[in-house]
Amino acid sequence: MRYPLFRLSIFVLAAVWPLLWLYQAWIFALGPDPGKVLVDRLGLGGLIFLLITLGMTPLQRMTGWAGWIVVRRQLGLWCFAYIALHLCAYLFFILGLDWGQLTVELRKRPYIIVGVLGFLGLLALAVTSNRYSQRRLGARWKRLHKLAYVILGLGLLHFLWIVRADLKEWSVYAVIGVALLLTRVPAILQRLPRFAGRKSGSVTKV
Repeated sequence: MRYPLFRLSIFVLAAVWPLLWLYQAWIFALGPDPGKVLVDRLGLGGLIFLLITLGMTPLQRMTGWAGWIVVRRQLGLWCFAYIALHLCAYLFFILGLDWGQLTVELRKRPYIIVGVLGFLGLLALAVTSNRYSQRRLGARWKRLHKLAYVILGLGLLHFLWIVRADLKEWSVYAVIGVALLLTRVPAILQRLPRFAGRKSGSVTKV
């Protein structure tokens, strides 16, 4: 396994936050509605992990270090894990596992449909993130995993719908997301500044 310490560091950092939030909820440190706080934090965490994942390609391009690409799959899976926890927390803390209420919420709050579509997209990417799927799908694998760009748009729209009264925080993530998408344009990717004198291998752009 390449870069084991780097991989382990990411695992520890990614795993510790949900555990910390659960502990804070346990000691009543998340305010009067800890369930909603957990839902919000897990959703935002998933969006942040998606942005970080998309940042690996430009980082590799600028630094020439292959470690960024090596951990990209791991980061993408953490993104999926956070969003899956976000969905589970919503079903448990907000709906109380009332599936009939879920139907009502889907009619009343279209942003939930947007969020579900984003989750299904992440599920497709997570299931096909292994080497077997890469070999089996061939060139279609790259096309499928460009779905990450659509998922980012859905995630930002979902977030916007929730925090539309305060756009400052959303604007930060939206600007970062747009900047990362622009780096996928070949003309822009070629002009990214280089901080290393050599390349460490080819880059699979996702």
